Amino acid sequence: MNSFASRLKLPYRAGAIGLSIGTLLVMVVASVILLPDFMDPENLSNLLAQSTVLVISALGQTFVILTGGLDVSVGSVISLTTTIMTLDLPEITRVLICIAVAMGFGVANGYGVARLNVHPIIMTLTTMGIGQGIALIILPIPGGRVPEWLSGSVAGSIGPVPNSLFWLITASLFASWILYRRPFGLYLFASGGNDFNARMNGVPVERTIIKAYVLSALFACAAGMFLAGRLASGDPKGGASFGIESVTAAALGGVHLAGGIGSIVGTVVGAAILGTVNNVMNLANVSAFLQSVVKGVLLLVLVVSQRRKTIGL
Repeated sequence: MNSFASRLKLPYRAGAIGLSIGTLLVMVVASVILLPDFMDPENLSNLLAQSTVLVISALGQTFVILTGGLDVSVGSVISLTTTIMTLDLPEITRVLICIAVAMGFGVANGYGVARLNVHPIIMTLTTMGIGQGIALIILPIPGGRVPEWLSGSVAGSIGPVPNSLFWLITASLFASWILYRRPFGLYLFASGGNDFNARMNGVPVERTIIKAYVLSALFACAAGMFLAGRLASGDPKGGASFGIESVTAAALGGVHLAGGIGSIVGTVVGAAILGTVNNVMNLANVSAFLQSVVKGVLLLVLVVSQRRKTIGL
């Protein structure tokens, strides 16, 4: 795998990272000029904490999108994780249940898409509903308490560096290791680029797709852990928005929704862009309803602008 980057032509398959970084810089400069409160330390801390959940969930979503799929059940896995962490069980048991449940959702999604040929949106919409229902059964309304170590790992800091940044960096490095240092990463690009050619070259396409959905669910579980620690409680609908926002963040970072093109750096930058958009609208007192409209229009524009017949076009 030493020649992985050269064989994959990483800058080519990474999408429009330069455009994404430029967009983020312009947004930050404009926000600093137009909104004096943007650079307030408290606001920056909130922006980082809010964006961390989005970054972690979008990283998992990236694996699925690279195969040409989508996972809209991400939000339900996040919500379900926060509720499980409030159960009256030993702390390690709660964590293990969260991981097992996430893997179950991932395997179900991947098997449905890869082996049963169910459309990814239909498959993950189904599991989204199941996950949301279970979360509401466990915890009908927000509340409960999560382990103190979890809250401390999210809210605390090591010197001047907030713990949320360590969560973000750890998730990004792990995702990069999977995508760029393991054969699985090459399989993802190959499967999303042209699954027929991938099969002809010995790529286990079905297994790759199933693993991608499992990873998406596990990253969503990690995002749910972070959210539970940040809230210090459970919320059965706390992750509802991340199903669509994780897709939008990945697309903003140049991850092509038709598969085969994308990067971890791009996803992180895309999540930073969307996180900044959310933060700016909050500072400008834009209503939650109008914010949903803005993000919906943004996703529509991204989908339309990404139309292409051949990888790289």
